[in-house]
Amino acid sequence: MPMNERRPLPVPPAHARILSVPENARCLDAVQLQNLEQSFRDWAEAPRSPGLGRSRRRILLIYLLIRYTGARLNEVLKLDPHRDIDDKAHSVFFLKAGTEAAPAGRDVQIPEVLSAEIRKTMEIEHTLRTRRGFFSIDPGHVRRKFYERAAACGIPRELGAPEVIRRSRAVELLQSNMPLPVVQKILGHSTPNLAASYVKFSEEDMHRAEAFFVDRENRRKTSARNEFFGKIETLRKGDVQAWVEISTPGGYRISAVITNHSLKRLGLKPGALVAAEVKAPWVTIHRSADDPECSADNVLCGTVERIVRGKVTSEIVARIADGTEICSIVTEQSLKKLDLRPAARVWVAFSAFTVVLHAD
Repeated sequence: MPMNERRPLPVPPAHARILSVPENARCLDAVQLQNLEQSFRDWAEAPRSPGLGRSRRRILLIYLLIRYTGARLNEVLKLDPHRDIDDKAHSVFFLKAGTEAAPAGRDVQIPEVLSAEIRKTMEIEHTLRTRRGFFSIDPGHVRRKFYERAAACGIPRELGAPEVIRRSRAVELLQSNMPLPVVQKILGHSTPNLAASYVKFSEEDMHRAEAFFVDRENRRKTSARNEFFGKIETLRKGDVQAWVEISTPGGYRISAVITNHSLKRLGLKPGALVAAEVKAPWVTIHRSADDPECSADNVLCGTVERIVRGKVTSEIVARIADGTEICSIVTEQSLKKLDLRPAARVWVAFSAFTVVLHAD
């Protein structure tokens, strides 16, 4: 049964739930991940011998693959770059164990620049392909280098562990509002509790959603804080404007009203994948036990994640059940009236007229 956006939804636990780790488990933020990447690059570019340089470049690529795919260390070490990395589609295929006869696994999108870096490295190292595989390196050795690079850039050694990098990537994707089912697909987790959401989203749909977010991560050109990704479920065309209803992988319905001219220009039709953006000032916050009395077309139940106070306006970030964060900008006076605290249950609302659609 599809979720009704006005129906109370369960409060999601911490991000770490998708990785089955303790809720207090630590991870690295985007700045620390970038600093760690630079530490690896500086180290790889300053070898004492050509052979050492080749070894270091392979360790660097192992880090980059975990950092941008969220894969497990053992999955990366089993990769055959010639077979499993597609530099044209910019994707990595992780094969499930024991399925060589009938390949099964998952494709994960990677940034185009990383794809080009892997291709360039393989062109240099093409004569070094052995029976053991390009990434067949002792896992203990890899871990030691990860710990060393973390310490070299001021990060606690234990936070340089491959599983911490994997978890950090998951949190990074969730914080960018990538739909939870897509994140779970990237990480290779089964999602029985979200089976209903997958019914309407094919594997190709999920792949396109992943590609959309990876591409957006590389070149963000919008100032909108709130973004939803989904498939057009309903489209009703009027004399001047059209009503568009989007179904998200998390089971939500987002409504938008656009002009018929925009409908034609974007080439929208039922089943098309789109991104829906809403600017933070257009989102209102309601604190009530039940569905609030308001005229907004989109009303979602969530919990307050954090509050950033300002002298004139304040920022309220709420998280809905599928992990998506929604930001609202309110006046300081309104914030005082709401009397909000982190973890408080709230309703976030916005009109269909404030939703901007972007087609693939």
